[in-house]
Amino acid sequence: MLKVGVFGVGHLGKFHINNWKEIPEVSLVGFFDPNNENAKEVEKTYGLKRFKSEEALIANCDIIDIVTPTQHHFPVCEMAIKMGKHVFVEKPMAHTIEEGKAIVNMVKEANVKLQVGHVERFNPAYTALKNASLNPLFIEVHRLAQFNPRGTEVSVIFDLMIHDIDIILSIVKSDIKNISASGVAVLTDTPDIANVRIEFNNGCVANLTSSRISMKKMRKIRLFQKDAYIGIDFLEKNTEIIKLKQPEDTDAFSFDIETAQGTKTISIANPVIENGNAIKAELSSFVQSILHNETPVVSEIDGFLAMEVAHQILDKIGKANSMIIQDANDNEPMPLED
Repeated sequence: MLKVGVFGVGHLGKFHINNWKEIPEVSLVGFFDPNNENAKEVEKTYGLKRFKSEEALIANCDIIDIVTPTQHHFPVCEMAIKMGKHVFVEKPMAHTIEEGKAIVNMVKEANVKLQVGHVERFNPAYTALKNASLNPLFIEVHRLAQFNPRGTEVSVIFDLMIHDIDIILSIVKSDIKNISASGVAVLTDTPDIANVRIEFNNGCVANLTSSRISMKKMRKIRLFQKDAYIGIDFLEKNTEIIKLKQPEDTDAFSFDIETAQGTKTISIANPVIENGNAIKAELSSFVQSILHNETPVVSEIDGFLAMEVAHQILDKIGKANSMIIQDANDNEPMPLED
């Protein structure tokens, strides 16, 4: 039985506690949270022990689950890894590139497991494609959310878009050639809306739009490849595959269309979407990677690559906005002299 300690029992931390309680291979030891209001609520609701010392909680556990604000990820990761504990840390893995690199190195030296909470990897709409051949030439992504003050300590890139960055990097097995990005801060001090174009060396192009000030919610990825269109709706948990019919597509709905090259048969398939809890699935997967000494589905390398791209995007947005401001200043009319 693996012993688990949770750092941070706010909104998402409580979801983690609920799901850890349903995983048979683990037992919850306790939690650490400096917020007295959160702590009292968790003690009362879950009967879970509150540790006043970070070191004491870590010492009593095999797995440390970090669900704190991003700026606190690194110090807790560092402490846990150096004490030989396995770590599950919410996305983004760390606040800075330097911290991310340090975590990757520490995990390797300590020979422990670390998984990053890119939960969309475990969304049933995405896992339904585990046996599909994905070789996209173009990817279109929309992730829109209504404004919520929670999570605004980071930009929309790290709050929302990083989920899609991770998904895209897991699909497109190619280095990045170029990134173009624009973004606007509307309600916070960092970009709340962003549009990004990522070009890969293999020719694939991904266009991502994220907003946390939308009137509606949307979490969709569309993959366009030579032989198929694949739509993934992470919010509604629907997946659709439209492609030229193959002999094995016996159960798919199909129809003929006339083209300049002759008659083509199109098949439309909706893979079976299993009912599932993505948070429980990611935590359970991490436990299995420890028990069977396997690389976690979303390793520290995956987490670092996603945050590295996110930082590049934020840097591009900063430079683009600086140029716009400079151009505006340069084009101001000269004052008339008396």
